Amino acid sequence: MNGIKSLFLQKIANWQRLVYKALVLLVCLFIINIQPAFAGIKDDNFDGNIFVVYAGNGSLVPPRQTLAQTLEEHKPAFLAFYVDDSKDCKEYAITISRVQEFYGKAAEIIPISVDTIPAQKTYAPTEVGYYYSGAVPQVVVLDQSGKVVLNKQGQVPFEEIDDRFREVFDLLPRTESVQLKRRSFNEFSSELSK
Repeated sequence: MNGIKSLFLQKIANWQRLVYKALVLLVCLFIINIQPAFAGIKDDNFDGNIFVVYAGNGSLVPPRQTLAQTLEEHKPAFLAFYVDDSKDCKEYAITISRVQEFYGKAAEIIPISVDTIPAQKTYAPTEVGYYYSGAVPQVVVLDQSGKVVLNKQGQVPFEEIDDRFREVFDLLPRTESVQLKRRSFNEFSSELSK
C-alpha cells in the first residue's frame, strides 16, 4: 500500500511541476508579446498632454477662462485647436507656449482639444466650435471686440501671430520695435523666502 501511495504522490508532484512549467511559459509568452509604448514628437501616438510633455508648460491646460468669459470682458483671445496624438500638434505646442510667454497677461490663451468640442449642428460666436474648421493645428486670434484677425490652419509661425497681436494692441511693427522680452514662469521671489 505504501508503494501505491508513494507512486500516487510522485505522479501528483510530476503533474504539479508540469503545471508550474506551463504557467511560467505562459507568463513569459505574455511578457514577450506586450508591445512597449513608444511615442515621441515625430509620431502620431498619444503620450500625454502635449503642452506638459513637449512644451514644458502645464499652465496652458486647462485654460483660465472660457471663450465666453473672455469675450464678455472684451479681452483679446488666442484659440489653439489641437489633439494630443498628432505629430504636427506636438511640434506646434512649443509655439503656442511661446505665444503665452509674450501675450499671456494681456490676452487669453485658450488651447482647445478638438475632442472636447461638443458635436452640434450650429455654434454661437461665444463657443469654440464656431471657429473650428476641422483641421489641427489651427489658430484663431480675436481682438477685443471678438472680431477674427487671424484664422489659419497648420503650424503658423510665431512671427505671424505676433504681427496680429501687435495690431490688436496697437504696438509698433516688429521691424520698428525693440525685441519683446520673455516673462519667466518660474521666477523665484526673495520676499517669499524671508
